[in-house]
Amino acid sequence: MTVIDQAIPEASTAEARPRRVRAIAGWAIVVALVVLVAFVALQVSASGPGARGTLDPEGRDDSGALALAEILRDQGVEVSVYRSRAEARAAVDDDTTLVMTNPYTLTDDALSELLDPAYRVVFLSTGTHLLGVLDIGENAPGSSNPAAADCDVPEFADVGTIRADRFFSPEDGVEACFGDGDGAAVLVDDAGDGRRTSVVEGTRLFSNAYLAENGNAALALALLGQTDRVVWYVPSFGDTDIEGQSPDTLGSLTPPWVTPAILLLIVAGIATAVWRGQRFGPLVAETLPVMVRASETMHGRARLTAKAADAPHAGQALRDGAQRRLARRLGLAVHAGADEVADAASDRLRIPRGTLQALLAGPLPDDDAALVELARRLDELETAVEATTRTTRHSPHTEAEGTT
Repeated sequence: MTVIDQAIPEASTAEARPRRVRAIAGWAIVVALVVLVAFVALQVSASGPGARGTLDPEGRDDSGALALAEILRDQGVEVSVYRSRAEARAAVDDDTTLVMTNPYTLTDDALSELLDPAYRVVFLSTGTHLLGVLDIGENAPGSSNPAAADCDVPEFADVGTIRADRFFSPEDGVEACFGDGDGAAVLVDDAGDGRRTSVVEGTRLFSNAYLAENGNAALALALLGQTDRVVWYVPSFGDTDIEGQSPDTLGSLTPPWVTPAILLLIVAGIATAVWRGQRFGPLVAETLPVMVRASETMHGRARLTAKAADAPHAGQALRDGAQRRLARRLGLAVHAGADEVADAASDRLRIPRGTLQALLAGPLPDDDAALVELARRLDELETAVEATTRTTRHSPHTEAEGTT
């Protein structure tokens, strides 16, 4: 082996190494870009103006309540939004309405401390626990048909009708509005010291998407627009006072060896994917279109039909093929119907008309035995027609006419 021959593999290896490095670097850049775009999208969605919770007074999406807050401001009501319960409690006085959704992030003591200075409180959504803490009622069935106030609360007289999604059964002394005998959509508890607590499931009623329907906006103004100032507290886990242990994770519930084994399997899977995904040279060019022999297609369809055990489909295929071949031999059009082919074959074979209609257009076989019998009879028919065709071609009368 010459020095040149030895240098050729070394040169090819040296040329392939930079290509592989460039390919790996290219894929690394693509992965980094994908991760960066996903991170930016998450940040934008998390910090955008519409990325707020349900019935958030600053939320612009369909589930937010910015439209309600703006309507209150247009009516001359000052709306102050607080995300800290301490600041919200400090802002509450006798002439304000404290508004919030279900404060599930607060303990009972923190909720009681927040409600203590407020004389007018409106809960825009609630839960079973909150109903029990307020001692105002409990969940109840109800109809989704539009309902009027039908109660003694004067603010609701001009509201009209609403279509509520949740109903409550009031406790003794609690006014129930917008419902029927089974339940009411709004509960109003007027205490003897001038305090009033109202509860409504307004997740749908007061959202930006549905505020303009029925009397939803009028109900919101009746609940929140009775004072010159609204203190709107937005509960969040960032302002929670609930203390407890973090929930058990999957790693803490499994044996110590499970996590390393999972990591090892992941690394092995990635390595296998990289190994099997490598290309061992350029792609092989193939002339198109690719030609497939008719016999291969026929055998493939036959195997599929046999695997599916579809005797009627196979029988129809046999009939169609026999009908086309018979039409050609009988001098008919290729797309001649079964009745035409049967009549022509009957004339050729000198048998009564209608004898072959059942064979070419009758019921299809239901099982393999009937399919074999159909194939046998079709083959006999084609053989008989072919025999008469040959006899006609070589008859003495035909030869004499040809000589003349």
